[in-house]
Parts: sequence; C-alpha cells; structure tokens
Amino acid sequence: MNTLQNKVAVITGANSGIGLATAKLFLANGAKVVLAGRRAEAMAEATANLTGDFTTFIGDVSNEEDNIRLIKTATNAYGKIDILYLNAGIAPVAPTTDITAAHYNSVFDVNVKAPILTVKEALPHINDGGTILFTSSIVNQKGFEGLAVYSASKGALRSYTRVLTNEVKSRGIRVNTIAPGPIETPIYGKMGLPGDVVEEMGKGFAQAVPLGRFGTPEEIAATALFLASDAASFINGIEIEVDGGLSQI
Repeated sequence: MNTLQNKVAVITGANSGIGLATAKLFLANGAKVVLAGRRAEAMAEATANLTGDFTTFIGDVSNEEDNIRLIKTATNAYGKIDILYLNAGIAPVAPTTDITAAHYNSVFDVNVKAPILTVKEALPHINDGGTILFTSSIVNQKGFEGLAVYSASKGALRSYTRVLTNEVKSRGIRVNTIAPGPIETPIYGKMGLPGDVVEEMGKGFAQAVPLGRFGTPEEIAATALFLASDAASFINGIEIEVDGGLSQI
C-alpha cells in the first residue's frame, strides 16, 4: 500500500496506543515517520520490531525547547513535513471538589499548550497542501463525572483547531480532529485510579456504546490514515467522532 508514499509524518504520543498504531499504519503505507514520546524505554520497546523509514524523538512536547528539538529532528532527517499528527494527551481523573492547580496545569500543559506550541514550531516547515491532525475526545461533548479538566482541555483544543483551520487556509493546509470514544489504550491505566475501579468504569463505557465494545487503536489509526490521505482532500475543519455511536445517542 502506498497511500502516503514518501510523505513525512510527525506523530506525538507515539510510543503506545493510538500514536503507535498510527505510526505502524503510516509506515505500511509508504510514509517516513518521526515518532515522538516522553519515555525512552517505552519508545525503544515500541519500535524494536518496526519496519520502514522512521526516526524517534524523546522529549516533552509541552516544553517549548523540546518542541524546537522535535521539529529540528524531523527536518534534519527528512526536510519538509507533510503530516503533523498531535496525538499526545493525558486524562487523570479528579472530581470538581478535588481539582488542584497542579492537576489543571498538568492536563492543560499536555493537552492544549503542547499541540499549540508544536504547531507554531512546525508551520514554517509544513508543505503547502499538508495536513494537521489532532486527537481530541468525545468528552468535550459528554459530561462524564470526574473528567471536568480533561473535558475542558479537549473543548479548548477543538476551539483552537477551528481558528487554525482559518489561519492556514491560504496555504491549502487541512486541519482535522479525531474524537475517539472508549479505546483500548494504556491511557486508562494512567488515570491514577485503582485497577478494579478502572475495570468497572471500562465496563460501564462499553455498555453505553451502541456497538457494545471498546474501539481499538487500529480503528483510530485507520481514520487518521484516511484524513491524511488524498481521499480526504475536501475534508477540512471537522471533528470526526470514532466512538461506536456513543456521542450520538
């Protein structure tokens, strides 16, 4: 498959879950991929058996200096960028009565500040007619308890993408957002909750989905491939829900 033949893609949050699945699919479709993540050990494990033309980057994209390094890594390796997929995100749980400044700052730094800073650094190096993708979440449409700050961060990201779509229109750069529902990714293990609580929460989510199950990272990756490809050449500024129908009922 050569859907993205010789395209250069930068993917954040790429050492597991949706980001890693997307990197694999992009590579299988001919892209050159920069996989960015915060944990060196996880990245080494994730890429041990990857095939194709790729390079890795270890850093924290909520840090301005690391963003500069990320884009330099990509351009030094491959020149211009065709696809920027800003997928990194965190979802710690805290009811409104327990929210702290530290909780708020950590979520907004990763989920909002990081993609905004990365876009700023990357824009001069993105080819005209390129693609920018974001991973949002259906939580910006649904009021799940304990996810107030996470939901607010994804709502902010959605608002930002609308403005960005307008700002890059003269260059023919398309901006689209993927809003997953419950997906089988490691993010659920990083919520700071006991294992049995996460398991019960997962069962509740699955029962609420019309299709009766969690989605897979590969299903999100397939959506990202479509949006990054010429098949989606007239799709711009949208948020597409990939959630088995959960946000629609």
